[in-house]
Amino acid sequence: MTIVVVAIDGESASGKGTLGKNVARELDFAYLDTGLLYRQTAFNVMKNNGNINSEADAARAASQVSIAAINPDLLRGEDISQGASVVAAYPLVRAALLGLQRDFAKNPPNNKRGAVLDGRDIGTVVCPDAEIKLYVTADPAIRAARRHKELQDKGITAIQGQVLDDLKQRDHRDAHRSTAPLRVAPDAWVVDTTHTSAAEVLANVLDYITKTKKIGLVSPLGMTERDAESKNR
Repeated sequence: MTIVVVAIDGESASGKGTLGKNVARELDFAYLDTGLLYRQTAFNVMKNNGNINSEADAARAASQVSIAAINPDLLRGEDISQGASVVAAYPLVRAALLGLQRDFAKNPPNNKRGAVLDGRDIGTVVCPDAEIKLYVTADPAIRAARRHKELQDKGITAIQGQVLDDLKQRDHRDAHRSTAPLRVAPDAWVVDTTHTSAAEVLANVLDYITKTKKIGLVSPLGMTERDAESKNR
């Protein structure tokens, strides 16, 4: 069976995570938020009283990361978010986590026929041969408002202006790091979510995938639409 990979890259709070989960659900693919690997790395550094600004400490923490053992609820604080952006710039950390991501893409859990991975370098470094590449973006002010609401909903006190400054700093770090910087893959489809709801974004992307890439959605019976059409001919 040929595994289909959907690579989704984009800026923080652009909506790529929501899109990734929704696409995986509609296609019945496995889903991995690769940002959690870097968040877990930062968490491990802090838990072990290491130095987030030490590449050696971060690399040791990355070597302890296991996808199956990640608990996302422990990794959503802004301190973890900022720490993840710092450790993600270290070549040794990226090298330590690269194999985990590629193995997930090549061998999706639960015998899924495909995998959706979202992050910063999926279409450019992790899965450069992915059949589908998307780059999700949005206006920084809109992204900051989304992140601020997300934090408020979780009971975390935050000032929207500070959230915007933090996002801009992270954007700069992600785009200017020497190893695997955030950039648009030449063959990626750019999806701007500034003025588009999550439902509209999903509909547009699924239309792109099914019509342009000829990959069918999954029916309630587990067959793709293309399979069902062939069977009824």
